[in-house]
Amino acid sequence: MSSVSYFPNSKKFSVNTLSISNNTFIASDPDVLQYLRQHAACGAMHDSDERYPPPKCHPGTRQAVRDRITGWYGFKTRPEKGIMWVHGPAGYGKSAVAQTVSDDLEAQQQELEFNPVGATFFFWRTSPERNSPARFVITLAYQLAISIPELLPHIGHAITHNPMILKKSLEVQLARLIVKPFRALDNLDEMPNRLIIIDGLDECINSDQESRLEKKYAEDQERVQIRVLDLIHTLQSHKLPLSFLIFSRPEVWIKQHMDSRVFKPVTEVVDLYKIGDNLHDVEVYLKAELSRIAANLPLEPEEDGSEWPGQSMLQRLLRQTRGHMVYASTVIRHIDDPYDDPRRQLEGILEFGDDCVASTSNLVHSSSFSALHELYRQILRSCPEVHRPLMLEILEGLIALPIFPLGSFTISTALTVLDRLRGRAPGQGMKAIRNLRAVTIMDSVSYEGQFFVHSSFPEFLRNPEAALEFTIDLQRGRQRLFLHFLSCISSIDLSTDVDEEHIRVALRSWPEYWRVSSPLDAAEYATQLKLLLGLNLKACIVQGLKVEDQYSSFSSNLSYAYRKTVVEKIQSANNEPIIGRLCDVALELDQHTAALEEECASFMNSSFEQALAHLLQPAIFQGLTSFSPAQELSGGARAPIKSFRL
Repeated sequence: MSSVSYFPNSKKFSVNTLSISNNTFIASDPDVLQYLRQHAACGAMHDSDERYPPPKCHPGTRQAVRDRITGWYGFKTRPEKGIMWVHGPAGYGKSAVAQTVSDDLEAQQQELEFNPVGATFFFWRTSPERNSPARFVITLAYQLAISIPELLPHIGHAITHNPMILKKSLEVQLARLIVKPFRALDNLDEMPNRLIIIDGLDECINSDQESRLEKKYAEDQERVQIRVLDLIHTLQSHKLPLSFLIFSRPEVWIKQHMDSRVFKPVTEVVDLYKIGDNLHDVEVYLKAELSRIAANLPLEPEEDGSEWPGQSMLQRLLRQTRGHMVYASTVIRHIDDPYDDPRRQLEGILEFGDDCVASTSNLVHSSSFSALHELYRQILRSCPEVHRPLMLEILEGLIALPIFPLGSFTISTALTVLDRLRGRAPGQGMKAIRNLRAVTIMDSVSYEGQFFVHSSFPEFLRNPEAALEFTIDLQRGRQRLFLHFLSCISSIDLSTDVDEEHIRVALRSWPEYWRVSSPLDAAEYATQLKLLLGLNLKACIVQGLKVEDQYSSFSSNLSYAYRKTVVEKIQSANNEPIIGRLCDVALELDQHTAALEEECASFMNSSFEQALAHLLQPAIFQGLTSFSPAQELSGGARAPIKSFRL
């Protein structure tokens, strides 16, 4: 690193070299496991606490596909085709099948005298550990080292001889942490076959910080999902005692890759929609759940003499589901509302649905969500019309809020934050969506930013053709939140108490939302710049670093904002609006707004220098264990600081 003078008035002081050392020494098998566990995405495993309670198949359902999978797997003998791809649209219970198969196979461990589940990885779009392939290989290696203990010393050897293995490409990690350890084993051909289960491949969107910040180097979600598939194919090609069960939506690029000359001969494809009796599975589920609800109702026999809801109503509801388990589960959640009468709720769904349901004799993927979308609209219309504008604003905020991983956020916490940012009375947000229990998660447990029961609901809200008057504008929601964040931190100084959650969220989030915000016009852009110029930016930077946690990306986004607004401004030979480019918006700026933009770049520069000077004070710097300001601002990777030379 070249010498950089951040303190022009200081004497005999400059930052010449930044040195970070993070050597790893593996002494024993427990050390190997500890090292692997520290770097693995533990929340991606089928039995992780992070996923509790996981989705599972209702007893007596999905038996056909479960039998198909276990029949293909073959237990001790590797199947002829080493990969099975189970695909289906959103709402078809792919994760439930993956979880149930994992549990069923693991339950046979004692009988088989080995664990048939070698490893699992459940991708999840909103999780920082589970929506990127960065920890995919190390997570598989960790689980394989546990399920096949003979691998452990060989994996430890690979780590000891290359402590920087996790800085290598995924392909190199795969070769050294999995393939070579397997090859080092004796009697490999006699080893029983293990199953590796990968769920939600389409949720791998490559949102690791470095590639997100440097967009020109980022892989889009199609390419990164294909890369994961190629890693799986590479493992399969080595003829190891491993089989691979993959669950995903039938995205075009995934299907094309599975149909390719390389994959097709080794892949068995299962369409979750076509296998088994979906209507029968839904009927089993509805009977059980409606009986559970009926047990708490006064006895009022139906016209045919049966208990509520009666066979006639059950069959009408079954026709409306079209075999969609997500439709059935949404109906159950809607009528199981403690604030309303289940009988009235179900009658309303049936009355409206009879006019919309089509014949069930031709169930096709293209039209199968029309009934579900109509159900979503009906649930939204159950909200009093006078409250709908606030309801939509709240939903827009919830969808816009998880732009960064929210860690232990519950929907209650998120609603409180939104109320405080907006200046509403406490509880207004919760009151506005109280009728939406069927589609929102109201529990008090942690769902790391997952506020909706199923991903099909926020997707529905963002689709104007489906949501109609309930359509949500994600960009508008992000821009609105960004302006609220700037207003919230406008009075922050170095002595401000930042214990309140909405202030902490605003401090952690404003650089990220600045990067993705989209001003509607030059006037809104000018307002944005004025709010930024009104901040004590030095204090906001310092306080933001104090509240940064494992779930946020404040320092990385701050580093990106610095490089885009200061470094590129210095290096640029023209007068392009750097901050405007940062927002990905092309605006015609008047002279006043252009001047504000120039002032903002200069303000950013001086504020960063002041924040850096403050953080490098010995008393403060010694307390930093995971963040190096000079390193971050120069674009380096984050690592524990072991040595710092001036």
